[in-house]
Amino acid sequence: MQIKNIDHFVLTVASIDKTCSFYEKSLGMKVEIFGAGRKALTFGNQKINLHEVGKEFEPKAQYPTSGAGDFCLITETPIKDVVTHLSEYRIPIESGPVARTGANGKIMSIYIRDPDNNLIEISNYL
Repeated sequence: MQIKNIDHFVLTVASIDKTCSFYEKSLGMKVEIFGAGRKALTFGNQKINLHEVGKEFEPKAQYPTSGAGDFCLITETPIKDVVTHLSEYRIPIESGPVARTGANGKIMSIYIRDPDNNLIEISNYL
């Protein structure tokens, strides 16, 4: 067996509405409603399904916890422009710009936190 790519992952959050607002407004993701009224954040050909604390869907993580996410998003927008954009929304940069290594080579990254304190790395390939 050989895995090709990630299709989606799940974030457990305190408030789905607050999370959707943050990712839609500040990161340009789209909110998708699917199934029986569930919500996901879509971008490119990926999505992030959302579970609300105490209202998770089965099957779920063994210990679903708000704020335990840590993931990297790739953008073609130059990092300096990302920093400017985020400052317009008063989203603090936790770290960066800093050089890192991504799945396909060297990247330049900044780190922010969402409303649940999940760590989001936003990067450009160099």
